[in-house]
Amino acid sequence: MKRIQLLALLCGCSTALATNAALAQSGPPAGTSSATGAAIELDEVIVTARKRNESILKVPVVMTAITEAELQQFSTHDLYTVATRVPGLLLGTSLAANGLQVSMRGIGTTANNATVDNSISLNIDGLQLSQGLSYGIGMFDVAQVEVLKGPQALFYGKNSPAGVISLRSIDPTDKFEMTGRLAYEGEAHERVGELVVSGRASDTVKLRLAGKYSDQDGYFRNSGVAIPGRGAIDPVDRSVNGGEDLMLRGTALYDPADWYSARLKASYEDSTMDGTWPALQASYCPEGTGAVAPVNIQFMNADCTLDRYVNATWPGTGFVTTLRNSGKPFNNTKQQLFSLEQEFKLGHQLSLNSLTTAYNLTQEYIFLAGFSAAIPLLSDSDFLTHQFTQELRLTSDYSTPVNFMLGAYYQKANQQTHVRLYGNTAIGLPATSQLNDHRIDIDSLSFFGQLIWKINPQLEFAPGARWTRETRDHRQFNYLASNGPVGESVLFDPRVSSSNVSPEASLTYTPTDDLTLFASYKTGFKSGSFNATIFSNTTTPASFNDERVKGGEFGLKGRFLDHRLNFNAAVYSYQYSDLQVGAGEIRGSVIVNRTLNAAKAKVYGFDVDATYAPQSAPQTQLQAALNYNHARYGSFANAPCGNGQTIGQGCNQLQNPTTLRFSAQDLTGRELVRAPTWMGTIGVDHEHAVGADLALHVGAYATYSSEFSQNLTDLPGFVQPSYTKINASLALRRNDDKWELALIGNNLADKITSGNCFNSNLQNGSFLGGQVQGAALPGAAGGDESNCVGERGRELWLRLTLRMGD
Repeated sequence: MKRIQLLALLCGCSTALATNAALAQSGPPAGTSSATGAAIELDEVIVTARKRNESILKVPVVMTAITEAELQQFSTHDLYTVATRVPGLLLGTSLAANGLQVSMRGIGTTANNATVDNSISLNIDGLQLSQGLSYGIGMFDVAQVEVLKGPQALFYGKNSPAGVISLRSIDPTDKFEMTGRLAYEGEAHERVGELVVSGRASDTVKLRLAGKYSDQDGYFRNSGVAIPGRGAIDPVDRSVNGGEDLMLRGTALYDPADWYSARLKASYEDSTMDGTWPALQASYCPEGTGAVAPVNIQFMNADCTLDRYVNATWPGTGFVTTLRNSGKPFNNTKQQLFSLEQEFKLGHQLSLNSLTTAYNLTQEYIFLAGFSAAIPLLSDSDFLTHQFTQELRLTSDYSTPVNFMLGAYYQKANQQTHVRLYGNTAIGLPATSQLNDHRIDIDSLSFFGQLIWKINPQLEFAPGARWTRETRDHRQFNYLASNGPVGESVLFDPRVSSSNVSPEASLTYTPTDDLTLFASYKTGFKSGSFNATIFSNTTTPASFNDERVKGGEFGLKGRFLDHRLNFNAAVYSYQYSDLQVGAGEIRGSVIVNRTLNAAKAKVYGFDVDATYAPQSAPQTQLQAALNYNHARYGSFANAPCGNGQTIGQGCNQLQNPTTLRFSAQDLTGRELVRAPTWMGTIGVDHEHAVGADLALHVGAYATYSSEFSQNLTDLPGFVQPSYTKINASLALRRNDDKWELALIGNNLADKITSGNCFNSNLQNGSFLGGQVQGAALPGAAGGDESNCVGERGRELWLRLTLRMGD
C-alpha cells in the first residue's frame, strides 16, 4: 500500500511541474523517413565513451550502443535483456548477497562472494558500481545503454579490467510533457505501471520525475513436496521469484550561466521477493535422483531437468531457531543512488568537471541452502554496503594540435555481511552452524590523465595512464562459541593494500569522415579482497590477490553505400594474470564459497557488427553482430576439485601424504566460465504507414550462443548447451506519438537457460558425508550434482503508452 501511495504522490506532483522530456519513444527505424517512406542515410549515434560527446564511428573503443527507442521496442527491463543485444556479454544469477555475475568475452566474476568486485563495472549516471547485487537494479526511463568491451582504465571511476556497462537516464527538456504506461506480461503475470513528468520549472531549472511500480507472481512454479518427519513443510506459496518492485528517479538540471551547469540525479528502488527464490534446479544427476548412502534419505524430488518447475520445501519444525518472516523465504533489497555532475568553464577552451556520487544498499533475506524434500540448511542473513566517490576532471579543447585530460578519483566504501546459518535438527545437523559478521572498509585513491595529440587532421595519438592505491581492511566478529571466542577475532591477514599503474594508448586514423581505423594498447587492474562468508581462523588466509590484464585491439569503423551501411570490425588479444575465480567446497556442515587466483588466462577473438538500410525496402533496417572468442586458462595447476571428484576425472594434484588422496586438478588449457566460442544476433525493423495518422512498427531479432561452461568444476554436466532465443514486437502508434499499443514477445520458444551452476551433492543434502575426493572411487554418496539458477523464460507483453504535452 505504501508503494501505491508513493506512485499516487508522483502522479499528483505532475500538476505542479511545467516540464518536458526526451521521453521513451518507439519511432521509426533510425535512418528512415516516416513522412515519405523513402530510405535515407542511417542516423549517427552519439556516445560518451571518452566523457565527451562523439560519434560512435570516431571512438577507438569496441562498443555497442542501444538507444532509447530500441530499449522500449523489446521491453528491455533488466541487464539480462540488454545482454541479448550484445554478443560476448553473459550474465549468471548467483545466490544470497552475491547478486549477478557478469562476464564479457569470458572474463567476469565467478566467485560466490558478496565482497568481491565484478570485472565488468556498472555505471549509472556517472555512479560506478561493482558489487553483484547492484546489477539487479531495474531499468526504466533510460536514454541509452553503452557497453564498452575490454579494459577501461581512464573514464569510468575505478579501473574495470574487462569492460563497462554504462546507463544514462533521460534528462528533462524544455516543454511540458507527461507519459503514462501500463503493461501486462502473461507468463509471470507481471503488472507494470509507469509515470513520467518532465519539463521546465524556471528559466534556469528543468525537472524530471519518473516512477515505476511492478508486481508479479513469477515465471517459475514450486512443486516441492516435503518428506514427513524430516523438519520441512510444503511451500505455502507456489510462486518463485514473485514480488513487488518500486523505482523512483528525480532529475534536476541547473543552468544559471554560461560558465556553470549542474545535473543532479537521485534514484530509489525497493524490491521485495516473498517466497521461494531464486529458481534453483538440479540439471545433472550422475547417480539419478534416489537416495544415497550413508543417510539414505531421498532429498531430491526433481526430474533433474532445467525447466519451469522448482522443487523446494520450506523450513518447518526441524529449525528450532526463531526466524524472520515466520521462516518464509524472502529477499528484500533497497537501493539509493545519487550523482551530482557539475561543469565549470574556465574560459572557452578549458573546463573543470566534478562528479560526486553516493550509494547505499541494504539486503535482508532468508535463503534455502539446498532445494530438496528436506531442507538441510538455511541462511537468515543481511548484507549492507555504502559508497561515496568524488572525481575531478580538467579537460582542454584548444585549437592547437595537443590537448589533455587530467583527473583524480577518491572512493570511500564499506561492506558488511551478517551471516546466520541454521541447520535442520530433524536430520541430525546442528541447530546453528554460523553466527558471524564481516566488515570490509575500502579506501581508494587514483590519479589519471590522457594526452590527445593531433599529429595531422587525420591522425590522432592518445596515450594515458591511471595510478591507483587501494586499501581494504577486514574485521570479523564471531557469535558462536563452538567456533571460538565470542567477539572480534584476530585474522591472519586483516589488510590488503594495492598500488598499480595502468597505462593505455590509442592511435586513430580517419582518412575520411566515413572511415576510422584504430589500434589500442590497454591494461587494467582490480584490487584483491577477502572471502567474507564463513568464520576464518587465525592461521588461514582469507584474502586473495589483485587481478591484472594487458593486451590490445585493432579495429575498423565505417559508413558505406551513401550512409546506408554502418560496419564495424575489431580483433583483440588480452593476457590476464591472477584472474579472480570462485570455488565451492564442503567443510563439515557448511558450504564454503571462496575466491582464489588462477595463474593466467588468455583471451582473443573478434567482433563484427553491421546495420543496413536497403534502398529497395523503404522504412526497413537490418542488423547483425557476431563475436568469436577463445578464452582459456593459460596456467591453473592447483584448481580445487569438485566434491567426490575422482582421480580418473582429473582430481590428481596436491596429494595428502597421510590419506594419499588429492585435492586439486590442473585446468590449464580449459575454457573459462561463461565463455562461449560464438555469440551473435540478427534482426530486422520495419515501419509501415496505416492511413494518414498511424504507423505500424514490426521488429524481430534472434540471439545465439554456442555451448559454454557454467562452473569452474571440470566435470561433465556443467555445460550450458548452445541455444537460440527469438524476440519480436508489433506496435501501432499515432504519428504524433500521443499513444502507442504494443505487443512484445521475448524468448518466444521458451528456452530456459542458466549462466551459473553450483556443484554440490544434492542427494545427501551436501553436509551428511559419504563423499570421497581425490581417490580412485567417489565414495558411497557419489559425486556432485549440478544445481543451476534458471533464467526467466518466455515473456509476452501487452503495453499501452499515453503521452500529453505542449
